[in-house]
Amino acid sequence: MINITRIHHVSFIVKDLQIALKFYCDLLCIEKKTTRPTMPFNGAWLKINDIQEIHLLELDNPDPTEGRPDHGGRDRHAAFNIETIKPLQKILDDNSIAYTMSKSGRPALFTRDPDGNALEFIEG
Repeated sequence: MINITRIHHVSFIVKDLQIALKFYCDLLCIEKKTTRPTMPFNGAWLKINDIQEIHLLELDNPDPTEGRPDHGGRDRHAAFNIETIKPLQKILDDNSIAYTMSKSGRPALFTRDPDGNALEFIEG
């Protein structure tokens, strides 16, 4: 029997690592790890908590970045728990970053990073 216990990391392809780091680290306050395996491309590992991570891979994106659904819930996305949505809404508003609220009525917000990767933030 396979017993998956948690998601270790999600990886996002980014065009410009420095722009992506400003979004994830500066705006979303996610900590950049100081270590990363040596790889043949630029990237960064971000620390969500002691056991979960986001990996940013600076590579050519094989997927279209235009023509994606306006609402990230109708696209492939990564979902993250957040204590409360209000501070995130203010940060996104202050930085003119578009977002939509969950269509189901639950307290969740969808936005995209600078490379079009869809992110969901679920309150609670």
